[in-house]
Formats: sequence, structure tokens, C-alpha cells
Amino acid sequence: MMNRYLAFWLSLVLAVSLPLVTAAQDEPETEEASDDTPTFTEYVEMKPSFVTHVGEPSERLKYLKADVSLRVNSETARAAIETHMPRLRHELVMLFGEQTDLETLSSVEGQQAVRDHALARLNQVLEDQQTGEQIVDVLFSSFVIQR
Repeated sequence: MMNRYLAFWLSLVLAVSLPLVTAAQDEPETEEASDDTPTFTEYVEMKPSFVTHVGEPSERLKYLKADVSLRVNSETARAAIETHMPRLRHELVMLFGEQTDLETLSSVEGQQAVRDHALARLNQVLEDQQTGEQIVDVLFSSFVIQR
């Protein structure tokens, strides 16, 4: 009788602890997965603000004013960006000046397209200069069009 009682309690303890053992085994996989994601993020502001003409040439000029920050995941990227800042700024001024459709540029989709083009152009500059660095994202903290 005592062996049955002991066997019952042992099986009950094992049944209750089985989910805990399974959960404990899952935790290292979660930690390993998080090790693959970058943990370093830095924002590099491009100062001063960008102010340039946009739209089709006409009697009345239209302007774009944008504040831009670059997101990087490398501790050494800031130095590469600061070294090549004149060329990076040039690329953005040229990109902004190429925008002729103000209706599209005023839309969220148009601004996203400009961000995507800016990211590609800026990363191309860093690649051309063989910095080994890359910009993860281009962020507009201000984007104003004066018509």
C-alpha cells in the first residue's frame, strides 16, 4: 500500500514539473535568438537642416526643409559618416532637388520613397569610399514643403 501511495505522489510531482522542465529548455533558444539581433543603435543628426528648392521650375519657387537623422548599428559608423558628411549631404541635396511632383512628395508614400532612395544613395557613398559601414535607416524628424 505504501509503494502505491509513494508511486502516486512521484507520478503527480513528475506530471506537474514536466511543463516547467520544457519551459526551462526553451529559454536558452530565446536567448540565442536575441544574440543575433544587433544591440547597438546610434542616431547621427545631419546638421544644419536641409533647405532646397523642389518642384517644377516656375516663377514661384517651392522649398523643402528637412531635418534628417541616420540610424546605425555600429560603434564605428559615426566616424565614417562624419568623415564623409560633405558628400552625404550633397547626395541628399541632389535627391531633394530632383523631386518634381509635390503632390506625391507631400504624401506618406512619397516621403517613404524618398527615404528609401536616400538610404540607397547614402549607403552607396559609404560603399564607394570602402568604409565597411552601413546606414540602417534614414529618419525625417521634420519634413516641410513651402509652396
